[in-house]
This record gives sequence, C-alpha cells and structure tokens, in this order.
Amino acid sequence: MSEVLKMGATDKYIVPGLERGLRILGEFSRKDSVLSAPELARRLDIPRSTVFRLLSTLEALGFVERDAGGRDYSLGLAVLRLGFECLASKELTELGRPILDRLRDKVGYSCNLVVRDGRSIVYVGRSAVPSPFANMVYVGTRLPAHSTLFGRVLLRDLSYSQLHDLYPEERLHQATDKTPATVAELFKLIQSDKERDYVFEPGYYEESIATLAVPVYGRGGAVISAIGVTLPSAHIEKLDLKELSAAACDAAVELSQLLDHIVPGTDISATQNERKQ
Repeated sequence: MSEVLKMGATDKYIVPGLERGLRILGEFSRKDSVLSAPELARRLDIPRSTVFRLLSTLEALGFVERDAGGRDYSLGLAVLRLGFECLASKELTELGRPILDRLRDKVGYSCNLVVRDGRSIVYVGRSAVPSPFANMVYVGTRLPAHSTLFGRVLLRDLSYSQLHDLYPEERLHQATDKTPATVAELFKLIQSDKERDYVFEPGYYEESIATLAVPVYGRGGAVISAIGVTLPSAHIEKLDLKELSAAACDAAVELSQLLDHIVPGTDISATQNERKQ
C-alpha cells in the first residue's frame, strides 16, 4: 500500500497529511500487527515528530491503539468496523435483492431493505413497481428513525435508557401528527410493536403512503435490518393484510437464514410454522 501511495505523491490533489496517515495504517499486517513509532518513522522515512502527531490523531479517532506500555501501536476497532460493516452491508444487500424481487412480484408493491445508522434509517435495497410513488425513495435515502415505521422496528432492541441517550432532546421533531412527541411516547410505541411480528400503519411518515415493516434478526436475536412493503394509502380498503404480512414475514425469515444468523423463537418464526401446518 505504501509503495502505491508514494507513486501518486506528486499528484497535485494529494493531501500530504492524509497520505501519510494512510501509509501508516498500511504498514500494519498479519505479520506486523504491532509497530512502534520509531519503526514506522524508519520504514516510511518520515520524521519521528510527524509520526507521533499522526499516531496521536489516528489514536484519537480509534484507528490505532496503544499497548499498555504506551510504546507500541496496533490497528484499532475503527479500521475493523470500516471493513466489516462494508462487507456485512454488501452481503446483506446482495442476498436481500432476489428476496425483495420475489416479494415484490408476490405482493405487487414496492419492497425495501433498510438498516439503521444512528438516528437515521438508510435504504440499502429496493425493488420497485412502476407507480407514481416508485421514485419517492431510492437506495441511499435517509429518513429520521423516530418518525418512520422502519425506524420503530430497528430501534426495538434499545432499552429506554439507550433510547433516551440517542434522543436527549425534550421534544422530538414531528413529521406528521402520528410522530411521537417524546422519547417516552416512542418507547411505548416500540414496546407495543413487539406484540406483533410486523408493524403496519398508513400515513405514518407520508399521508399518501402505507408501510408494513418486518424485522430481520441476527445472531443472538438482535434486529439487524428490516424488510418492508410500501403501498398507496388508497389501496388499504382492498388490501389483504394477513396475506401481505405473511409474505413479508417469510421474506424476513429467509433473509435471516441466508445470512447464516440464528433466527430466535419469536412470533415471526412461530407464525411461519403455523402457516405451514
């Protein structure tokens, strides 16, 4: 990695400090998992004082960690998180795409795969049907978690204390009159959601849209994603909610199993078994 960066160092768009920081990270490997500042300065031909400043910056951001003696460094969790979350997201979307397509064909409505990033939900997969609503969201769209049904599904693992830490403000921003105004109201809704294997409500975030969301469980029973179906609110009168929720729950269970996660003994699993009997 360091040789490649050196080759491009004459490029006028290269940022020297960033380039040196990345070269430092590139020196760590399976063989050299622990390195000292003097060793890095020697390898990269960078002044020791500069290396110390770069290491201090990388340490503050979590990209390197210092050992107990304070002399040697190793890669920190921030580096691992960047790599593993990227791979996990790729696996999720690649495996989820055909499931979304089949679900879309079965129910006749646009289907989505969503994850949570802090206080936001992010659409990472989408299989749309031609309609005036097809382009309202796209892969990469971010929406506030607290005011969406997907968000309520993805926040369900948080305790009240954790939810309050995530939303320390006294009043939550309301997208519609259905948005909970406080953390206490949001927590109460989430606890009520747990009584069912899906969440469905028309006009929750957009008045003209109805959403059905189902959790995708990971190892240990944690919610890692959500699969959902969106449809015009005007279609609710002719909607077979039992059939729609059954199809979405089956898709969520299938994705959990494909990801090689343990699907806990939840209402979703029980409901699926009951339908097969």
